[in-house]
Amino acid sequence: MLPLRQFACSWSCLLNSRAPCVKTLVHGDQRRLFNTSNSRMTIMPAWVIDRYGSNDVLRFTKNAGFPIINYPNEVVVQVHAAGLNPIDVSMRGGYGAATMAMKRDPLNINQSGSEFPLILGRDMSGVIMECGLDVAPAYFKEGDEVWAAIPPWKQGSLAEFVVLSANEVSKKPKCLSHIEAAAVPYVAATAWSALVNTGGLNKDNCAKKRILILGGSGGVGTFSIQMLKAWGAHVTVTCSQNAERLVRGLGVDHVVDYTAGPVEVPLRALEKFDLVLDNVGGDTESWALGLLKPWCGAKYVTLVTPFLRNTDRLGIADGMLQTGVTVASKALKHLSKGVHYRWGMFAPNGLALDDISEMVDAGKIRAVVEEEFTFSQVPQAMLKIEKGHARGKTVVKISSGEDSSE
Repeated sequence: MLPLRQFACSWSCLLNSRAPCVKTLVHGDQRRLFNTSNSRMTIMPAWVIDRYGSNDVLRFTKNAGFPIINYPNEVVVQVHAAGLNPIDVSMRGGYGAATMAMKRDPLNINQSGSEFPLILGRDMSGVIMECGLDVAPAYFKEGDEVWAAIPPWKQGSLAEFVVLSANEVSKKPKCLSHIEAAAVPYVAATAWSALVNTGGLNKDNCAKKRILILGGSGGVGTFSIQMLKAWGAHVTVTCSQNAERLVRGLGVDHVVDYTAGPVEVPLRALEKFDLVLDNVGGDTESWALGLLKPWCGAKYVTLVTPFLRNTDRLGIADGMLQTGVTVASKALKHLSKGVHYRWGMFAPNGLALDDISEMVDAGKIRAVVEEEFTFSQVPQAMLKIEKGHARGKTVVKISSGEDSSE
């Protein structure tokens, strides 16, 4: 970890000093001087997009705007590593743009395109550099190593610094390096939202329940396997044959190879399930709910929903109306058959990350990193995500500082 005293002056001069103040930050082998006077924006290196499109819209800049604390419960974090997820590729192409614009600007004051230059990256592990006035030292202080899942309406982690709400941040597990830690938060928060908040599972009621995960070798799948097994569930997953060794190593009880033929055929021969987590989508809804135990409170939770596509296509009002009609009609249809139909969505949750951090340090969950890229290789990392068929997470090393856990 970079020593905090590499800064030649206090961060407080950014907000409190009227005179220009210069700080020095060592990044790699280069030393950069930043002017932190109120009259001039501080800059930092970042990968940004100036429009939506394919991978060629990615642009590296050394002049990205430095994140500033706007609310007293926020913290500025120096990013040591950033994890990439399929949503980063989707957002690069404009997925969810209408909903994200509403979230950033509820009163619609700014012009269209005001989100640019946009920084992608939803996973982050790093070190707190500054805390807002309402952030209690008992929770966070400068120098704390933290991790977080960044909400998609905020500037992301493919930059040297990021500003977050303290409610979205958690202490990084002591046993993980920053590279490993950056592979966990977004998929962990997504899995927690789907399985705990929507599915109703927890460490006290999960023992011996039968859970099916459709698409078990990706980021959400590999995390969900470990959390459910730590809670005592019986876990079945679908994946390709070449991913079987990975998921078996995470503790899976039964594996079904989707490349061997129609996956629903061998699944129907198994005992029925208490919960199905669908990471695949497509036509799975047509048969997956038939795998649930009827009239026992069993749930089907899918993470592949049309909500953001509806709002992109129809606008916020009509898109939300269409979404409400769709989910309500499907829920009622399947409730009449004795099973529950639900949508799961990512939700930032620092408290959940606190619990997950304890599970990681206890050896119940480990980070699954498939490939690591340097900061200069972000376009290659995005192409890797775009190809699909993940076997864990793709992580980008941002800071050249020493990793205290390595």
